[in-house]
Amino acid sequence: MQRAVRVVHHLLVLLMLREIQCFAAVAARLGFSAAAADLGLSQPAVSQAITRLERATGVRLFERNAREVRLTAAGKALLPQAEQVLEAARAFTGEAARLARPTIHLAYPPLVGTLAARIARRLAGRTPALGVELRPAGRAAAARALAAGEVSAAIIATPAPAAFVTAARFHVTVDHLAVPPGHRLDQRGGVAAADLGGEALLTPAGRPWQGLPGRARTFADDDFAAALDLVAAGAGVLPLPQLLARTIRREDVRFVPLDAGDLRITYALAWSREQATPELMALVQAVQDALWTR
Repeated sequence: MQRAVRVVHHLLVLLMLREIQCFAAVAARLGFSAAAADLGLSQPAVSQAITRLERATGVRLFERNAREVRLTAAGKALLPQAEQVLEAARAFTGEAARLARPTIHLAYPPLVGTLAARIARRLAGRTPALGVELRPAGRAAAARALAAGEVSAAIIATPAPAAFVTAARFHVTVDHLAVPPGHRLDQRGGVAAADLGGEALLTPAGRPWQGLPGRARTFADDDFAAALDLVAAGAGVLPLPQLLARTIRREDVRFVPLDAGDLRITYALAWSREQATPELMALVQAVQDALWTR
Protein backbone atom coordinates (compact mmCIF):
# COMPACT_ATOMS: atom_id res chain seq x y z
CA MET A 1 0.00 0.00 0.00
CA GLN A 2 2.76 2.44 0.91
CA ARG A 3 4.58 1.62 -2.32
CA ALA A 4 1.42 2.35 -4.32
CA VAL A 5 1.07 5.71 -2.59
CA ARG A 6 4.67 6.57 -3.42
CA VAL A 7 4.06 5.67 -7.09
CA VAL A 8 0.97 7.87 -7.23
CA HIS A 9 2.88 10.77 -5.69
CA HIS A 10 5.70 10.25 -8.17
CA LEU A 11 3.32 10.32 -11.12
CA LEU A 12 1.64 13.44 -9.79
CA VAL A 13 5.00 15.21 -9.58
CA LEU A 14 5.91 14.17 -13.11
CA LEU A 15 2.59 15.47 -14.43
CA MET A 16 2.78 18.83 -12.62
CA LEU A 17 5.45 20.44 -14.74
CA ARG A 18 4.14 23.99 -14.39
CA GLU A 19 4.01 23.65 -10.62
CA ILE A 20 7.55 22.25 -10.57
CA GLN A 21 8.71 25.08 -12.79
CA CYS A 22 7.21 27.59 -10.38
CA PHE A 23 8.91 25.81 -7.46
CA ALA A 24 12.32 25.99 -9.17
CA ALA A 25 11.81 29.67 -10.07
CA VAL A 26 10.82 30.68 -6.53
CA ALA A 27 13.74 28.66 -5.12
CA ALA A 28 16.14 30.43 -7.48
CA ARG A 29 14.89 33.95 -6.69
CA LEU A 30 13.66 33.33 -3.11
CA GLY A 31 10.73 35.55 -3.91
CA PHE A 32 7.31 35.05 -5.47
CA SER A 33 7.16 38.40 -7.28
CA ALA A 34 10.55 37.95 -8.94
CA ALA A 35 9.74 34.36 -9.90
CA ALA A 36 6.39 35.44 -11.35
CA ALA A 37 8.11 38.12 -13.45
CA ASP A 38 10.63 35.57 -14.75
CA LEU A 39 7.85 33.16 -15.72
CA GLY A 40 5.50 35.76 -17.13
CA LEU A 41 2.81 34.84 -14.61
CA SER A 42 0.96 36.71 -11.90
CA GLN A 43 2.14 36.39 -8.30
CA PRO A 44 -1.15 34.73 -7.21
CA ALA A 45 -0.77 32.14 -9.98
CA VAL A 46 2.71 31.23 -8.75
CA SER A 47 1.52 31.06 -5.12
CA GLN A 48 -1.35 28.78 -6.15
CA ALA A 49 1.03 26.53 -8.11
CA ILE A 50 3.28 26.14 -5.05
CA THR A 51 0.26 25.32 -2.89
CA ARG A 52 -0.88 22.63 -5.35
CA LEU A 53 2.59 21.12 -5.42
CA GLU A 54 2.86 21.08 -1.63
CA ARG A 55 -0.50 19.34 -1.39
CA ALA A 56 0.45 16.79 -4.07
CA THR A 57 3.77 15.94 -2.44
CA GLY A 58 2.58 16.21 1.15
CA VAL A 59 5.52 18.39 2.19
CA ARG A 60 6.00 22.09 2.86
CA LEU A 61 8.51 23.54 0.41
CA PHE A 62 8.95 27.13 1.65
CA GLU A 63 8.92 29.08 4.89
CA ARG A 64 7.53 32.53 4.12
CA ASN A 65 6.68 35.67 6.01
CA ALA A 66 6.28 39.31 5.12
CA ARG A 67 10.04 39.82 4.81
CA GLU A 68 11.55 36.69 3.27
CA VAL A 69 11.05 33.35 1.57
CA ARG A 70 13.24 30.39 2.53
CA LEU A 71 13.40 26.80 1.40
CA THR A 72 12.49 24.24 4.02
CA ALA A 73 14.71 21.22 4.53
CA ALA A 74 12.28 19.22 2.38
CA GLY A 75 12.36 21.95 -0.27
CA LYS A 76 16.16 21.84 -0.37
CA ALA A 77 16.07 18.06 -0.71
CA LEU A 78 13.50 18.15 -3.52
CA LEU A 79 15.00 21.02 -5.53
CA PRO A 80 17.63 18.88 -7.32
CA GLN A 81 14.89 16.40 -8.24
CA ALA A 82 12.72 19.24 -9.56
CA GLU A 83 15.60 20.49 -11.70
CA GLN A 84 16.10 16.99 -13.11
CA VAL A 85 12.41 16.76 -13.99
CA LEU A 86 12.55 20.11 -15.78
CA GLU A 87 15.72 19.14 -17.65
CA ALA A 88 14.11 15.86 -18.72
CA ALA A 89 11.04 17.79 -19.91
CA ARG A 90 13.23 20.14 -21.95
CA ALA A 91 15.09 17.19 -23.46
CA PHE A 92 11.80 15.47 -24.27
CA THR A 93 10.40 18.58 -25.94
CA GLY A 94 13.58 19.15 -27.93
CA GLU A 95 13.75 15.56 -29.13
CA ALA A 96 10.06 15.57 -30.04
CA ALA A 97 10.60 18.74 -32.08
CA ARG A 98 13.59 17.15 -33.82
CA LEU A 99 11.64 14.01 -34.66
CA ALA A 100 8.70 16.03 -35.96
CA ARG A 101 10.98 18.05 -38.21
CA PRO A 102 11.45 16.73 -41.77
CA THR A 103 14.93 15.28 -42.20
CA ILE A 104 17.13 14.87 -45.25
CA HIS A 105 19.72 12.08 -45.18
CA LEU A 106 22.70 13.26 -47.22
CA ALA A 107 25.68 11.12 -48.23
CA TYR A 108 28.87 12.99 -49.11
CA PRO A 109 32.54 12.25 -49.80
CA PRO A 110 34.80 13.36 -46.92
CA LEU A 111 36.71 15.48 -49.44
CA VAL A 112 33.79 17.97 -49.47
CA GLY A 113 32.91 17.68 -45.78
CA THR A 114 33.13 21.44 -45.19
CA LEU A 115 30.53 22.02 -47.91
CA ALA A 116 28.24 19.33 -46.45
CA ALA A 117 28.44 20.98 -43.03
CA ARG A 118 27.64 24.38 -44.53
CA ILE A 119 24.59 22.92 -46.28
CA ALA A 120 23.36 21.37 -43.03
CA ARG A 121 23.70 24.71 -41.20
CA ARG A 122 21.77 26.52 -43.92
CA LEU A 123 18.87 24.09 -43.79
CA ALA A 124 18.77 24.12 -39.99
CA GLY A 125 18.54 27.92 -40.07
CA ARG A 126 15.72 28.20 -42.59
CA THR A 127 12.03 28.58 -41.73
CA PRO A 128 10.69 25.99 -41.34
CA ALA A 129 13.88 24.27 -40.26
CA LEU A 130 14.95 21.15 -42.12
CA GLY A 131 17.14 18.61 -40.38
CA VAL A 132 20.08 17.02 -42.19
CA GLU A 133 21.67 13.71 -41.22
CA LEU A 134 25.15 13.57 -42.76
CA ARG A 135 26.67 10.26 -43.84
CA PRO A 136 30.28 10.23 -45.10
CA ALA A 137 30.52 7.84 -48.06
CA GLY A 138 32.63 7.32 -51.15
CA ARG A 139 31.13 7.23 -54.61
CA ALA A 140 30.25 3.53 -54.73
CA ALA A 141 28.85 3.46 -51.18
CA ALA A 142 26.79 6.61 -51.81
CA ALA A 143 25.34 5.14 -55.02
CA ARG A 144 24.35 1.96 -53.20
CA ALA A 145 22.72 3.94 -50.38
CA LEU A 146 20.76 6.03 -52.89
CA ALA A 147 19.58 2.96 -54.78
CA ALA A 148 18.49 1.31 -51.52
CA GLY A 149 16.64 4.40 -50.33
CA GLU A 150 18.90 4.69 -47.29
CA VAL A 151 19.73 8.34 -48.07
CA SER A 152 17.65 11.07 -49.68
CA ALA A 153 20.47 12.45 -51.80
CA ALA A 154 24.23 12.25 -52.24
CA ILE A 155 27.06 14.51 -53.30
CA ILE A 156 28.76 12.21 -55.77
CA ALA A 157 31.65 12.36 -58.23
CA THR A 158 30.49 12.48 -61.83
CA PRO A 159 29.55 10.84 -64.03
CA ALA A 160 26.74 9.76 -61.71
CA PRO A 161 24.86 6.52 -62.43
CA ALA A 162 22.18 7.09 -65.07
CA ALA A 163 19.40 6.09 -62.66
CA PHE A 164 19.84 9.31 -60.66
CA VAL A 165 18.87 12.92 -61.27
CA THR A 166 21.72 15.41 -60.77
CA ALA A 167 21.99 19.14 -60.19
CA ALA A 168 24.28 21.76 -58.61
CA ARG A 169 27.53 20.60 -60.24
CA PHE A 170 30.79 22.00 -58.96
CA HIS A 171 34.48 21.37 -59.51
CA VAL A 172 37.40 20.74 -57.17
CA THR A 173 40.74 21.57 -58.75
CA VAL A 174 43.48 18.93 -58.47
CA ASP A 175 46.69 20.92 -57.99
CA HIS A 176 48.93 18.95 -55.61
CA LEU A 177 50.75 15.65 -55.66
CA ALA A 178 51.28 13.41 -52.64
CA VAL A 179 54.62 11.57 -52.67
CA PRO A 180 56.56 9.56 -50.09
CA PRO A 181 59.49 11.28 -48.34
CA GLY A 182 62.70 11.02 -50.33
CA HIS A 183 60.88 10.48 -53.62
CA ARG A 184 62.55 12.04 -56.66
CA LEU A 185 59.71 14.59 -56.91
CA ASP A 186 59.85 15.46 -53.22
CA GLN A 187 62.68 17.96 -53.56
CA ARG A 188 61.07 20.03 -56.30
CA GLY A 189 59.23 23.27 -55.76
CA GLY A 190 56.57 22.10 -58.21
CA VAL A 191 55.76 19.23 -60.54
CA ALA A 192 54.52 19.38 -64.12
CA ALA A 193 52.35 16.71 -65.75
CA ALA A 194 55.26 15.58 -67.91
CA ASP A 195 57.29 14.77 -64.77
CA LEU A 196 54.89 11.91 -63.92
CA GLY A 197 56.00 9.66 -66.77
CA GLY A 198 56.95 6.24 -65.43
CA GLU A 199 55.24 6.79 -62.06
CA ALA A 200 52.57 4.56 -60.57
CA LEU A 201 49.66 7.02 -60.50
CA LEU A 202 47.04 6.31 -57.83
CA THR A 203 43.68 6.83 -59.54
CA PRO A 204 40.05 6.75 -58.31
CA ALA A 205 38.35 3.62 -59.65
CA GLY A 206 36.47 4.28 -62.88
CA ARG A 207 37.71 7.87 -63.23
CA PRO A 208 41.18 8.10 -64.82
CA TRP A 209 43.19 11.29 -64.45
CA GLN A 210 42.79 12.91 -67.86
CA GLY A 211 46.00 14.06 -69.53
CA LEU A 212 48.43 12.61 -66.98
CA PRO A 213 51.12 10.12 -67.99
CA GLY A 214 52.12 7.23 -65.76
CA ARG A 215 50.79 3.78 -64.90
CA ALA A 216 47.33 3.97 -63.35
CA ARG A 217 46.87 2.09 -60.09
CA THR A 218 43.27 2.37 -58.93
CA PHE A 219 42.02 2.81 -55.39
CA ALA A 220 38.43 2.10 -54.44
CA ASP A 221 35.49 4.31 -53.62
CA ASP A 222 37.19 7.73 -53.68
CA ASP A 223 38.93 6.91 -50.40
CA PHE A 224 41.75 9.45 -50.49
CA ALA A 225 42.75 8.66 -46.90
CA ALA A 226 43.42 5.03 -47.85
CA ALA A 227 45.20 6.21 -51.00
CA LEU A 228 47.55 8.30 -48.84
CA ASP A 229 48.42 5.11 -46.97
CA LEU A 230 49.47 3.64 -50.31
CA VAL A 231 51.59 6.73 -50.99
CA ALA A 232 53.31 6.35 -47.61
CA ALA A 233 53.96 2.67 -48.41
CA GLY A 234 55.69 3.62 -51.67
CA ALA A 235 52.96 2.14 -53.88
CA GLY A 236 52.50 5.25 -56.01
CA VAL A 237 51.95 8.99 -56.13
CA LEU A 238 48.56 10.65 -55.73
CA PRO A 239 47.15 13.78 -57.42
CA LEU A 240 44.80 15.53 -55.01
CA PRO A 241 43.15 18.89 -54.32
CA GLN A 242 44.85 21.64 -52.33
CA LEU A 243 42.18 21.49 -49.61
CA LEU A 244 43.35 17.98 -48.69
CA ALA A 245 47.00 18.96 -48.84
CA ARG A 246 46.24 21.90 -46.57
CA THR A 247 44.28 19.99 -43.93
CA ILE A 248 46.14 16.66 -43.70
CA ARG A 249 49.37 16.46 -41.71
CA ARG A 250 51.41 13.27 -42.06
CA GLU A 251 55.11 12.80 -41.51
CA ASP A 252 55.18 9.93 -43.99
CA VAL A 253 53.71 11.90 -46.91
CA ARG A 254 54.86 15.05 -48.70
CA PHE A 255 52.64 17.39 -50.73
CA VAL A 256 54.12 19.07 -53.80
CA PRO A 257 52.33 21.65 -56.02
CA LEU A 258 51.19 20.07 -59.30
CA ASP A 259 50.66 21.95 -62.57
CA ALA A 260 48.32 19.64 -64.46
CA GLY A 261 46.35 22.19 -66.47
CA ASP A 262 42.59 21.88 -66.00
CA LEU A 263 42.69 18.69 -63.94
CA ARG A 264 39.73 18.56 -61.58
CA ILE A 265 37.11 16.38 -59.92
CA THR A 266 33.51 17.23 -60.72
CA TYR A 267 30.80 16.59 -58.15
CA ALA A 268 27.02 16.89 -58.30
CA LEU A 269 24.05 16.46 -56.02
CA ALA A 270 22.26 13.25 -57.03
CA TRP A 271 18.95 11.71 -56.01
CA SER A 272 16.40 9.15 -57.20
CA ARG A 273 13.45 10.42 -59.22
CA GLU A 274 11.11 9.02 -56.57
CA GLN A 275 12.66 11.31 -53.94
CA ALA A 276 11.65 14.62 -55.56
CA THR A 277 9.98 16.04 -52.42
CA PRO A 278 9.73 19.70 -51.32
CA GLU A 279 12.42 18.95 -48.74
CA LEU A 280 14.73 17.68 -51.47
CA MET A 281 14.14 20.82 -53.54
CA ALA A 282 15.09 22.84 -50.45
CA LEU A 283 18.30 20.80 -50.29
CA VAL A 284 19.07 21.57 -53.95
CA GLN A 285 18.61 25.28 -53.25
CA ALA A 286 20.80 25.10 -50.14
CA VAL A 287 23.59 23.40 -52.11
CA GLN A 288 23.42 26.05 -54.82
CA ASP A 289 23.43 28.86 -52.25
CA ALA A 290 26.35 27.29 -50.37
CA LEU A 291 28.36 27.04 -53.59
CA TRP A 292 27.77 30.69 -54.47
CA THR A 293 28.29 32.18 -51.00
CA ARG A 294 31.44 30.88 -49.34
